[in-house]
Amino acid sequence: MVRENVTWGEERITDELSLKLGIYVSPRTFRKYWPQRPGTRGGRRRSASQHWKTFVRNHAQGIVACDFLVAVTARFRILFVFVALEIGSRRILHCNVTAHPTAEWTLQQLRDAIPSDHPYQFLIHDRDTIFSSELDAEVKSTFGLRVLRTPVRAPHANAYCERLIGTVRRECLDFMIPLHERQLRGTLRSWVAHYNKGAHIRA
Repeated sequence: MVRENVTWGEERITDELSLKLGIYVSPRTFRKYWPQRPGTRGGRRRSASQHWKTFVRNHAQGIVACDFLVAVTARFRILFVFVALEIGSRRILHCNVTAHPTAEWTLQQLRDAIPSDHPYQFLIHDRDTIFSSELDAEVKSTFGLRVLRTPVRAPHANAYCERLIGTVRRECLDFMIPLHERQLRGTLRSWVAHYNKGAHIRA
């Protein structure tokens, strides 16, 4: 597994072992059996987070990340907000609201977010069931993107989207209680336009 997935670290591999094979072992224990490679001391290498950070930094211009956050209306109705972010520029490509998120709806949001002549290579998302294997296959065939699913219990792997969600809450949702879906959508549309004006400064 180590040799076939050169960008994976101890945590990613132990997650894969527990998730797919039911083998539970700590990263510290696994590190003792890491295959030695030329030019490494004791067969060890940097942690997965360092490798992932380097990968994202090197490919930032070609990566889109997406995620969902939750908002609650004045009548306690739960709404789901989908956001898609261009990592390189920190610009929000798309934002929309629904009360009933499905894989089909999510795929349509990606169609709205990603133009046909896009320069992207990768799409990052978590392991939420909304992001089905059929959706991933459609993303690959339609957009030619390689889908990167974040490891289990590793929100830092989609850190840019997680940070964006925090910003949406602090700068927008914490100051309002939407009455309904249409109002929330309109408010977010205005906020996204404001946010994107400063995207080049953050990038």
